[in-house]
Amino acid sequence: MQSRTITVSNKLGVHARPAGLITKTAGLFDCSVILDKNGKRIDAKSILAVMTMAAKCGDEITIITNGRNDKEALEAIVALFQSKFGEDE
Repeated sequence: MQSRTITVSNKLGVHARPAGLITKTAGLFDCSVILDKNGKRIDAKSILAVMTMAAKCGDEITIITNGRNDKEALEAIVALFQSKFGEDE
């Protein structure tokens, strides 16, 4: 099991496009990918769950991966957040 806490840094937070990127990336790996915001855990492979998490700029999210290639999955999801999902704002 791997985990890391990150801060949402893109101005618009996790709206539809970033949620789609998270879900698509999580689906590439054969492990569970969980996002935890304020103790509420959701499955990152479900776009509806990611969108209803309603993560805003400044929110802290803990990414938890468990299973085969969980380290690679964690690094890929963290990279999305660090790149601000390719958004300028």
